[in-house]
Amino acid sequence: MAAKNFLPFALCLLLLAGCDTVDLYEQTAIIKEHSWKSSQKPTFRFAIKDTLVPYNVFMTLRHSTRYHYNNVWVNLKVGLPDGKSFSSKIELPLADPEKGWLGSGMDDLYEHRILLPQLTPDDRFHTAGTYTFTIEQLMRENPLEEVYNVGLRVEKKQR
Repeated sequence: MAAKNFLPFALCLLLLAGCDTVDLYEQTAIIKEHSWKSSQKPTFRFAIKDTLVPYNVFMTLRHSTRYHYNNVWVNLKVGLPDGKSFSSKIELPLADPEKGWLGSGMDDLYEHRILLPQLTPDDRFHTAGTYTFTIEQLMRENPLEEVYNVGLRVEKKQR
């Protein structure tokens, strides 16, 4: 009887051991009153240990269908473990004129997971340590209405 119960248990363990999670970090910041002020700059910190593998970095954004634009402009500031930093102004598409919203939607909310442009030529973090990403909205409308959450997701690239 014990052997009969052991086989399904062992198979489950084997399947779980074979699964390689690619998630490294995912965090979101709540935008108070759904009104993203340019002075509100969500900051995300995560540690990188493995410098040999490439990573995908995504910005996540949740907004209502009442959001007024097809895109969002952000300033992405990246702080490196050695104390240096760099910034990039990035336009992130949220809608297509013909197809509508590009993210996944439920009721009147849409969520986007947008792959950020390459931060390094080979998509690797070259130094182990803590990285800091700060996202600032650069839209002309300030505050930017109907934005619920802004976030960052880092995952190992699947081969």
